[in-house]
Amino acid sequence: MKKIDLYILKKILSTFVFVVFLLVLIICVIDFTEKNDDFMQNDVSRAQIFKYYLTLFPYFAILLTPITAFIATVFVTAKMAAQTEIVAILASGVSFRRMLLPYLVAATIIAAFSFSFMGYVIPDANKYRINFELTYLKKPFFYSDRNIHLKIGENDYIYIDRYNNQRDIGYTVTLERIVDERLEDKITAKRIHWDTATNKWSLKNWQRREVFDDYERITSDGAASDLDTMLNLTPADFQNKERLQETLTLPELNDYIALQQSRGADDVGLYQIEKYIRYMQPFGVIILCFIGVVVSAKKSRRGTGFQIALGFLIAFVFIIFFILARAIAEAGSMNPIFAVWIPNIIFSCIGLLLYNTVPR
Repeated sequence: MKKIDLYILKKILSTFVFVVFLLVLIICVIDFTEKNDDFMQNDVSRAQIFKYYLTLFPYFAILLTPITAFIATVFVTAKMAAQTEIVAILASGVSFRRMLLPYLVAATIIAAFSFSFMGYVIPDANKYRINFELTYLKKPFFYSDRNIHLKIGENDYIYIDRYNNQRDIGYTVTLERIVDERLEDKITAKRIHWDTATNKWSLKNWQRREVFDDYERITSDGAASDLDTMLNLTPADFQNKERLQETLTLPELNDYIALQQSRGADDVGLYQIEKYIRYMQPFGVIILCFIGVVVSAKKSRRGTGFQIALGFLIAFVFIIFFILARAIAEAGSMNPIFAVWIPNIIFSCIGLLLYNTVPR
C-alpha cells in the first residue's frame, strides 16, 4: 500500500501546485489589465509593478488554498475512478477509510503550509502590497474622525477634537491622569504636534492642573514655550488602517489586539476575526479535501467532467458561506469564533453525510 500512498500523495500535491499556479496566474493577468491605466497615470516603474505582483501572487495563492486543494482532490480522484483504479484498490482488500490516509496526509501538508504562510510570510509581503495600492491605486487618505478618546496608559487618557494626518497636528487636546477615579493631573492645549527631531509630541498653548491632597497647582506657557511629552501614541495611529490586519503577522496581531483592548478601541473585533480566520482556514482545507474524495471516488456514468463541475459548484457554495460567515462576525450579531467556523461546521456535516454514499 505504500506505493499507492506515494502515488496518490504525489498526484494530489503536484496537481495542487499546478492548479494554484494556473489559477493565480490568470487572476494576476486580469488584475494587471484592469490596473494598467492607473500604473501609467501614476508613472509607476516596472520594478515596482514587478515587486507588487511578486507579493500579490502568494497572497492569492494562499487565499484560494482551500478551493484549489479541493479542486485538485476532485480532479485526481475522479480521474482515478474513471480509470477504475479506485475499484482495484478496494478490490484488493484495502478499506475506503485506509485509502483516505494519503489524502489526509496531503491535506495536512497543504494546511500546514497555508497556516505558516498566512501567519508569518504573507503579512510581511502584504506590507508592501497594501502600501503600494494605497499609494498608487487609491485616493489620498484624510483622517476624518472627530472627538477622539483614547486610553494611552494604565491611568492615562487623551482627548483630541480633530486631527490632521497630513501635518500630524491635533487640535483642542486634553490629557488626564485618573487614579482610583480621582483626577491627579490634567493638561489642556490648543494644539499637539509630532516633533520628528525628538520623536515626541509637543503641546502648544498649554495649561496644566496638578491635584494634590490639600492643594492644586496650575501652570501654563502663556504663548511662549512648548511642552514636550512622551505618550503611548504615534502618528501611525492616525494613518490609514485599511486592511491593516492583513499586514500583521500572528505575533504582531496578538500584540495589536492587546494594545487596542487596553485603549478601549471599537475595532478590536475586526482584528480578532482575522486571527480566527487564520486558524480556521487550514481546517477548511482538510474538510474540503475529504469532501472532494467522497464526491469523486465513485465512478460516474456522466464522466469525469460532471464530477469536476460538481466540485466547482461545492467550492462556490463554500465561498458564499465563508463570505456570509465573515459578514456575520464583523456585524457582531453572533459570537465571532462561532460565526467564522460556520462554513467548516456545515461542510463537516455534509462530508459525513456524503461519506455514507461512497463504495466500501
